[in-house]
Formats: sequence, C-alpha cells, structure tokens
Amino acid sequence: MSRESLEWLNTNTLIGHTDKRGTAWHYRASMQGAEPNHYPGPIPVDDVKRRLFGWQALSSLVYVEDPRGGLAQVPGRQAILRSDNGHVMGIFSDGYEPHPYVEWLVGNISRLLDADLSIGSGGLLKGGAVAWVSVEVPDNIHTPEGVEFRPHLFGATSFDGSLSTTFKRAITNVVCDNTMAAGLAERGQQVKIKHSRHSKFRLTEARQALNIVYSLADEFSRAVADLCRIPVSRWQWNAFLDVHVSMPDKPGRSRTMAENKRDSLARLWNHDVRVSPWQGTAWGVVQAINTYTHHEQHVRGADRAERNMLRAVTGGVDDLDRDTLRTLSTVLDRSLTIAV
Repeated sequence: MSRESLEWLNTNTLIGHTDKRGTAWHYRASMQGAEPNHYPGPIPVDDVKRRLFGWQALSSLVYVEDPRGGLAQVPGRQAILRSDNGHVMGIFSDGYEPHPYVEWLVGNISRLLDADLSIGSGGLLKGGAVAWVSVEVPDNIHTPEGVEFRPHLFGATSFDGSLSTTFKRAITNVVCDNTMAAGLAERGQQVKIKHSRHSKFRLTEARQALNIVYSLADEFSRAVADLCRIPVSRWQWNAFLDVHVSMPDKPGRSRTMAENKRDSLARLWNHDVRVSPWQGTAWGVVQAINTYTHHEQHVRGADRAERNMLRAVTGGVDDLDRDTLRTLSTVLDRSLTIAV
C-alpha cells in the first residue's frame, strides 16, 4: 500500500476499543498529526461527526463544453461533490437522493444504540465517496478453541453509486483483524435502502438486525467449535489446494502466480500465528483462505482497505467463507452442515 493510502487511513478512519482489539493493521502514529485516530474505548458520536463527517454532500448542475463556445447544461443530471474541497464523488440522474452521512449513519445508528453497544469504528474511503460506521459490543468473545472475535453491525453508504445504504451484521476476528461471514452457514441479515426520493430509514428492520448482534456471538461460537472438530489431514489440505488454486500445465505468468499463492497459503497453514494454531482442522482452512484474501492477495483497481471494507458490506466476505467450506466439503467427501 502506498504512503498516501496509509496517511488516508490514519486520518480518515477512527478505530475504537483498542484496549480489546489492539491497533489496526494500518496504524502509524507518525501519520496521525495532533489527534490520534485510535481510541482505547468506544468512539464518541461527536468525534465521528467532527472528524469524519464535518462537511456536506452538495448537488450541483452538470455542464459540458459546447463546441460552439461556452458551456451547455446536461439535462436531468446532477453531480454530488464535497462542500469542503469540491471533490466530485459521483454523477447521477436527478432522481438520485443522497443519504447524508451524519443523518443516515450517525443519527440513525445513534437511535439504535443502547447501554451495551457503542461505535467501534468508522471511516471514509474513495476520497469520502464511501463511509461506514460500526456498532459493537464492548467485550471480545473468546471460544474454548482459542478464537477471539467481536460481533458488530455495519452501517455503510456512498455518494458514488457503489453502495445502497446498508446495515449488515458481521464478525471481526481479532487475531488477524479480518472480517468474517457472520453465520458461515448463510448470509448475515441485512437491510438495504436505495438512494431514491422515496427511501426511508426502516428503524424496525434495522433494530431486528441489531438484536441479532447479541445472538451472533453464540451462533459464531458454535460454528467455530463445529469446524475445529473436523480433522483435515496433510493429504486433504494438499487436495484442497489443488482444487482452490488450479495449476496451469504450461509455464508462464499464470503458473507462477498460482505457485506463489500456494506457497503463501502453505506458509500461513504451517507457520503463521493467525492460522497455524488451528492447523489440521476445517477452521484452519477457513482461517487460511480468509487471512490470505484480506492481507496478502494482490488487489487490482482499489487499495486493500477499500476492497476489504466493501467486501464486508456487500457480501463478498460471506461468499468467500462459504465457498471455502463448499470446496472443503467436496475434498473431505462429507457433508458440512454449516456449509449448506
């Protein structure tokens, strides 16, 4: 990741509960200026408003250069730009309705908070065109198998058309700072609201998703226990890699990339503390693929932080973990009920 991207993450994201989760993988104290972006406890709502969302998304008419001279207005189109620096985040039809971050993420999420929940993270990506806020329980959950995690609810939206306003449950795996599928067996409950003039925040549905944050700890713990009881031998691990990473017959760039990926997964499986404690189990397989995808896989067209956050909100994390289990189920030639 470039220095510019690291500087962005250290000034345009806020990370809470670091006394429970540690610092984020992108933490660089020297890039944070006078005000650190990490908080030992929950992030104050006012800090989210001030530090992340202290500007407005403005609608502006769109003009193009007229070959006869001057400018011509584009009918039925609007540009959404930042009030503080003029950055154009997206161009839409005039039926597009922006969802202001303070109203839709801070205000609405504040209506969902109770005594046991608080803001655990928030941030801006793509020059401010994408934003998220995460509601979390105060304490980490520890399973008997040594897995430490935090259940939470994402709230995210965009001004570039990439996201509907979405509220979705998810899991943060503390040891590797990964987002994982909430239930492993199915997509996590989510609420999506389109950017239209008739869109409304459905508090009842969002509250139902929030309530599941509490039950999510038990659900995820059961899934981890089930996976840790399923043995995966060295031969089965290699067979899984054969299916997961297809190896081209002919030498070349594709074969080299496949070999490098297999080497990275083998290193995680055998030697990396984020994976190796669960080596020889189905959970270790899920952990290896998820960790590789989050932290080592080559990313095209976006930086890693954008890709990981968008994957968490749009369901890519759910697809990743479920696909891993489906492949493993085929290799083991047995039914994995949580993979169905």
